[in-house]
Amino acid sequence: MQSELLYKRLAQKLVDAELNREVVVKLTAEYPELTVEDGYRIQDELVSLKLEQGHRIFATKMGLTSQAKMKQMNVHEPIRGYIFDYMNIEDGILPINELIHPKVEAEIAFVLREDLEGPGITEGHVLAATDYVVPALEIIDSRYAQFQFSLPDVIADNTSSSRVFIGSTWRKPDDLDLDLVGVTLSINGELKDLGAGAAVLGHPAHAVAMLANMLAREGRKLYKGDLILSGGITGSHQLREGDVVVAKWGGLGSIEFVVKTR
Repeated sequence: MQSELLYKRLAQKLVDAELNREVVVKLTAEYPELTVEDGYRIQDELVSLKLEQGHRIFATKMGLTSQAKMKQMNVHEPIRGYIFDYMNIEDGILPINELIHPKVEAEIAFVLREDLEGPGITEGHVLAATDYVVPALEIIDSRYAQFQFSLPDVIADNTSSSRVFIGSTWRKPDDLDLDLVGVTLSINGELKDLGAGAAVLGHPAHAVAMLANMLAREGRKLYKGDLILSGGITGSHQLREGDVVVAKWGGLGSIEFVVKTR
């Protein structure tokens, strides 16, 4: 267990790294004893700093939602973080000059029409409580050098949250077999990745159920109107200035953006 003062200091270090576009060495290099719980305590302080700066939470997100990633990081459940209002991009331009080493991955997001409070939330509960599902491209941008980190590090760094593009096609969850929804991700006309909703824990709604149950352990819940990114269907792919990114979802339309300085 670390001190509250240390949590605040490390959170400020990560906030400053994002703002100044300066990579830092992973926290566990200096504090190898940091635990997953410590990581979430630092994340909580980071969220508080963002809120104090006048930002608001735009969405909740899940990370490490593939079996391969969980095995790689030696975890039995995904991790969670937050996307803030300033991270939402609506004009189709990813400002590379504001980021460090961004990567893109394709996801399915959920918009709730009623509260979800664990424990015991299942995939069925999530689908019954969902108003719409929408396509999303998440931009992750670790504040750590060379994207090198341990589990407590990435949790503390708000799961590398950076930017997000939300698509314009909103569908009722009953209209689609979300585990079968296919996605293709292309950069500069070259197919980089493809997958189906089942890549997210067997079904994207399962990730949202796990999120609700994780939050319940802390006395928290998901609320009506919440936007939740369920996790990457594709892998994450490095972006460079000038890249044109196009992602297409079966039954959920497409999202396109360009990477440029502004």
